[in-house]
Amino acid sequence: MFSIYVIFFTFILNFLGYDENLMRINIGKLVIMSLELLLSSVIVVVLVILLPTLFLLSKKLGPQESRGKAKNSAYESGVSTPIGNPESRFSAKFYLVAILFVLFDVEIIFMFPWAVNVRELGYFGLFEMFTFVALLFFGLIYIYRIKALKWQ
Repeated sequence: MFSIYVIFFTFILNFLGYDENLMRINIGKLVIMSLELLLSSVIVVVLVILLPTLFLLSKKLGPQESRGKAKNSAYESGVSTPIGNPESRFSAKFYLVAILFVLFDVEIIFMFPWAVNVRELGYFGLFEMFTFVALLFFGLIYIYRIKALKWQ
């Protein structure tokens, strides 16, 4: 399907007088725009027309809302009548574990570019990564010593 678009776009460019050496479209002595600008403009126009059209079509052709008591009632994991207060408070332990997970998971974002460029960085980059991993390891030891990961 993509090749059809490429062929069609190439035909339109040739029809308009696309000059491959200058990378712009010429009509007589009038220079229209560069190829990249024309392509991005066509994409934006297609998206501006296509997206609202698809949204409107899905609203018209999609299922219609039915308002009823059974439709609007809460249904959670097989229980048709919820039990308890939905605004119950969670222990701070949940949030602590989530923050610790994010903290130690984000280290991969820093390790991956280092692993890709390890040869160019040399011994200085190796020392920096060892320092970074050591700081993370000491942070993990600290968290373990204060028993932040112990679930009670």
